[in-house]
Amino acid sequence: MTDAETLAAYARDAARYSAMPMSDQQTQALADFIDRLPRGAYVLDVGCGPGLQAAAMIRAGHRVTGIDPTRDFVTEALHNGVDARLGSVEDVMAVAEYDAVHASFSLLHCPRADIPGHIARLARALRPGGVLFLGMKLGTGEGRDALGRFYTYVSEIELAGWIKAAGLTPERSVTGTGKGLAGTEDPYVLMTAHA
Repeated sequence: MTDAETLAAYARDAARYSAMPMSDQQTQALADFIDRLPRGAYVLDVGCGPGLQAAAMIRAGHRVTGIDPTRDFVTEALHNGVDARLGSVEDVMAVAEYDAVHASFSLLHCPRADIPGHIARLARALRPGGVLFLGMKLGTGEGRDALGRFYTYVSEIELAGWIKAAGLTPERSVTGTGKGLAGTEDPYVLMTAHA
């Protein structure tokens, strides 16, 4: 669960966050994810933020449901044409419902001990052959950034291990660096897996 201090930081800076561009690697990873989807796929976007990536999936002909624990982001996502609602990964109870789950830099706000279970929860929500996309920051440990947001940092090997433990097969991993809301250049990993 995203903690109150992290949610408050996003609520304070929702407009600035919504205006931030994705890195070239993130843009390409989103395009690759969309290309992997079957025609008219049903996608769950966990931590959809203002819905910009979900809106791109919709423009590509897919049906997307977005959830986010930040009220301002849900409002913005609805404005961007996304079927969005207030919620977090803990609210995902679906079994074999989605063709794909997209969780771009959302699980990283959860405590490390909870992340393997969250990945397993998202894996259960996938239909056979479904696609999972995860974006996480690379590093070790847990901590808060300059804005007070809580982060869990992972290694590429650790993330792949959690995905395998959830019964999925990692198939693509891209690393890069990008400037986030706090203004720091941070390394990240974008990983795609299938059921």
